[in-house]
Amino acid sequence: MIQMTNGAPCTLLLADGLLFHGRSFGAPPDGRPLELVFNTSMTGYQEILTDPSYTGQSIVMSYPLIGNYGMNAEDDESACLRAGALIVREANPDPSNFRSRNPLPDVMAAQGVPGIEGIDTRMLVRHIRANGTQMAVLLPGTIQEEDPTFSDALASLRKAKPWTDSVSLVSQPETTSYASAFHWYKVAVIDCGIKENILRSLLAGGADVVRFPWNTSAAEIEAIRPDGIFISNGPGDPADIPETARTIAALLGRYPIFGICLGHQLIARAYGARTYKLHFGHRGGNHPVMNLLTGKIEITSQNHSYAVEEESLADTGLYVTHRNLLDGTIEGLAHRTDPTFSVQYHPESAPGPQDSAYLFSRFYRLMEGKTYAETY
Repeated sequence: MIQMTNGAPCTLLLADGLLFHGRSFGAPPDGRPLELVFNTSMTGYQEILTDPSYTGQSIVMSYPLIGNYGMNAEDDESACLRAGALIVREANPDPSNFRSRNPLPDVMAAQGVPGIEGIDTRMLVRHIRANGTQMAVLLPGTIQEEDPTFSDALASLRKAKPWTDSVSLVSQPETTSYASAFHWYKVAVIDCGIKENILRSLLAGGADVVRFPWNTSAAEIEAIRPDGIFISNGPGDPADIPETARTIAALLGRYPIFGICLGHQLIARAYGARTYKLHFGHRGGNHPVMNLLTGKIEITSQNHSYAVEEESLADTGLYVTHRNLLDGTIEGLAHRTDPTFSVQYHPESAPGPQDSAYLFSRFYRLMEGKTYAETY
């Protein structure tokens, strides 16, 4: 049983040497270097912490009070907490909500996830925005620049790199089947770290789902004779899993294909496009995206570090369907002749707005033989 360390002095050290002093909560600081990112959502910390896409990352929540409605089994997006650490202004150990079963600090302690509270998270978010995503580490005690621990930890931290094996850590290792109530479609899911609400959304629309590990071959997927193929979200750099991109490339044009987040990036790479890392990524539940085919604006839920390079789309057959109104990055793609489309954001939300749930219906229509244009 991991002991909680609530209230003990704790230090957050960034790779650029910036120090933050606060109080520990959850599990004790473990000294693991993690990629430091921030999320602007006001609610949904449970879904965020259990999202496999946060594997290997330390999350700063910009909203100041976290934990006030506790934790419950129904809102988990995977079997356990996936984030490596949590950084907040204030962690509430005494939740008040009829659905709560455990306080957030208790769950973090039981699952070995450290946290720090009592720091200026507004300053930290602004620092990440200005200086970009970087590695960081939580250390026990109040570390100062003149301490030997500081120089040793900083030297180690500056050698650390973001994890490159995250997908293999979170993808389910065995093929699993899920039956819907209607059995209208059969969807093969390539699991790169899929959220539970994506599975719920597919099942709710009448699709039976067969969930394959990230490194499954195209032949194994075709053996089940799917009506469509879904490429899931997941952590890390799409360049780290070329096997998945090769599998997708072998399936292009033969089945309706829908990808979300990492799946969107992998589809682009399968067609020959390139991806790149954003300065500080998009994470939150309030990102405005324009549907270029309708002119409508969707408020979206997002969580990604990488984006598709627009200049690389030439000669791929892909065209841009959605665009981020904050920085102009690509948020959606479709192919001119193949029944393939993808979005960078999360239409299943959890947490976040429901503006984009229609995209699942678009996928079902593709499986019924419609063209992408006919699904509008």
